Amino acid sequence: MRSNDSAIKFTLSKTERLCSRKIIAGLYESGFFVSKYPIRINYMFTDLPQKDVFLQGMVSVSKRKFSKAVDRNRIKRLLREIYRHRKHQLENRLIEANMPMAVAVIFTGAQKLDYWEMESIFNKVFIKLIAAVEEKIKLGSNPI
Repeated sequence: MRSNDSAIKFTLSKTERLCSRKIIAGLYESGFFVSKYPIRINYMFTDLPQKDVFLQGMVSVSKRKFSKAVDRNRIKRLLREIYRHRKHQLENRLIEANMPMAVAVIFTGAQKLDYWEMESIFNKVFIKLIAAVEEKIKLGSNPI
């Protein structure tokens, strides 16, 4: 666990990336979501932490809206960078509550945005996500 580290590390290691098909399917079928166009964040509480990681994430961009791989990859790269700098805020709270979670950041827009526009929108959605998670933690029931 990283709760004992004195310095925050803005990394996105392989163990922090969501790869489980079962969890990804659950995110879309029975998970919760928060959104502000053009970013949507699906989230779901999981059973057990994967390799002592309490927050796993993935980024997705529609191939239908961005047919060129260059455009999709650029948007994914920007979203991963923004997510990487914000995830510690949520991760610390999840560690305290001992509630592991999976997150999917989905870009639903049809136009490319620059970094600053995307960061502004992502921050608003992330604040909504943190508030929703806090509410579920306060309920005290098992949100799975």
